[in-house]
Amino acid sequence: MRLPRDELMEQAAGLLPDAVTLRRRLHVHPELGLELPETKRAILESLRGLDLEIVESASTSGVVATLRGGAPGPTLLLRGDMDALPMPEDTDVEFKSQVAGAMHACGHDSHVAMLAGAARLLNSRRSELAGNVKFMFQPGEEGHHGARYMIEEGLLEDDPRVDAAFAIHIFPLIPVGVLGTRPGPMLASADQFEVELIGRGGHASMPHHGIDPIPVACEIVQALQSFVTRRVDAFDPAVLTVARIESGTTFNVIPEKALLAGTIRAVSETTRELVHEGLRRIARGIGEAHGLEVKVDLELGYPVTVNHAEFTHFALDTARELLGSAGVLEAPNPIMGAEDWSYVLQEVPGAMAFLGVRPDDAEPMPCHSNRMVLNEQGMQHGIALHAALALRYLDGEKREFSRPDHTGRSS
Repeated sequence: MRLPRDELMEQAAGLLPDAVTLRRRLHVHPELGLELPETKRAILESLRGLDLEIVESASTSGVVATLRGGAPGPTLLLRGDMDALPMPEDTDVEFKSQVAGAMHACGHDSHVAMLAGAARLLNSRRSELAGNVKFMFQPGEEGHHGARYMIEEGLLEDDPRVDAAFAIHIFPLIPVGVLGTRPGPMLASADQFEVELIGRGGHASMPHHGIDPIPVACEIVQALQSFVTRRVDAFDPAVLTVARIESGTTFNVIPEKALLAGTIRAVSETTRELVHEGLRRIARGIGEAHGLEVKVDLELGYPVTVNHAEFTHFALDTARELLGSAGVLEAPNPIMGAEDWSYVLQEVPGAMAFLGVRPDDAEPMPCHSNRMVLNEQGMQHGIALHAALALRYLDGEKREFSRPDHTGRSS
């Protein structure tokens, strides 16, 4: 089908004021984690009066709203994540956070607002949909595995079963009117580790009577950095960061213990497993060579976010039709951030794309900055793009994308 581009953009523009109001309401009252009662209340109010089937999550504040089209067909899942970050806000916007230590610094407030706007737009055009749209309002993206909880509750398998999935994430460094994505790995995995070194404490003047864990900790840090640069393929990269070292209490005591903590990020499961094995081997090998007891604790975080190639090209073609060729950027490389959208893409074909919201009147700051602001005009494009993708995917043409296996590769 040929998209009704002008109509969609005009409808999205008409919905923008309400989207801005909702976004600012959420921004003033950010909530963290899986339980977001005020955010959930605002979402349900924004969907009131629409012809949607609403299901509320039993284990989280998540909401699934299903729009059944005018004819049978497949089901497309669209997502907006809901939670904020545990950090202060240092912007001067009039609607800045009123909650100490919490801020919507990753744009999830705008994600919710764009998705609610798209639900309203598509509801007005439901007779044009040969199939269904599930709107996924998801808490707990910032490290709390919210998508996994919703999948376990039946998000993808409950009637109507999801056939494809798409998510938009804002990007304050990209100009308004530009969308960027890529097939294959889009975002990295993210795992946390702690290495505890247990030696023998003593007097700083007599280190030979103790087993000092501090120089061993330093040696392990250096060895880990060498391992990543020498053993990991530069074209299948990993980032290993030791972000915290703890040891000692005063200037003249050799401590008994030292702790290293940090993260591992990779863009393939092969490299992810390689670095996990290398961390364990290096930490234990060096520590035990110096006579220390070594404990390695590795906590698995989000998997690699792998965009399904066929669906990604479908999304890019849709974006070109809506935004023009100058509004589409095929990213050359993955980003080393992580997303629990990865759990969805392990199960169904789909993609994530980054939407430009670079401010006109402020210095662009990245997501997770305490000074991040976004250009709300860009939300118009997000509303329209959600709708365009649904209209094009559910236009009655037979489109089948191969389903991924559980590692995110298409089968």
